[in-house]
Amino acid sequence: MLSLQHVSKYYQVGGNKNFVLNDINLEVDEGEFISIMGPSGSGKSTLLNVIGMLDEPSDGYHYFVGNAVHQLKEKQRSALYKQYIGFVFQAYHLIDELTVYENIETPLIYQDYKSSERKAMVADILDRFQIVGKKDLFPAQLSGGQQQLVGIARALIAKPKLLLADEPTGNLNSKQGEEIMTLFRKLNKEDGVTIIQVTHSEKNAEYGSRIIDLLDGKVSSSRKF
Repeated sequence: MLSLQHVSKYYQVGGNKNFVLNDINLEVDEGEFISIMGPSGSGKSTLLNVIGMLDEPSDGYHYFVGNAVHQLKEKQRSALYKQYIGFVFQAYHLIDELTVYENIETPLIYQDYKSSERKAMVADILDRFQIVGKKDLFPAQLSGGQQQLVGIARALIAKPKLLLADEPTGNLNSKQGEEIMTLFRKLNKEDGVTIIQVTHSEKNAEYGSRIIDLLDGKVSSSRKF
């Protein structure tokens, strides 16, 4: 499904290259559930952004579902992202002016779903996340945990083939966090969604089938379960 070959990301500081990612090689098969771990500053979020085509590498080759991403124009990358990828951000990225319902519906509007289809899909996911009662509220009226749930619902609404999650339970209490990780596992096992998450939690990491450890922008180890 996904292949990164000799991928680096760096910034020029004076005459020197300041590496955030340094010669990353990574193969991800369809149906895997991968956890990326490492200390702060090790490049975890940058790696996730490169995989999700939100950030371009400085060097290297990026292949995704048969496409050479490094050769695509921005418009082509955007179309590929919309078709295949759902992204759960640590900072929610909800649209303040839209209600919970409208936030969740937004990805479907960009994918040309009919109004009746959108209504049914949003109703289904509101029910699944038990947030039907919050649908007419705005993000500012929700707790951090509730905002994260809405962010995850929005990422899943268009049934992505690849779900990318940056600290998906970072702002949730332990019970909500477990519920989200159980949902991720179910999506992975039953629906075949490929999942790559960045996490500081060893417990959350172990919901996956493989843990990749990053250190100073390099893969230091890869552990399978």
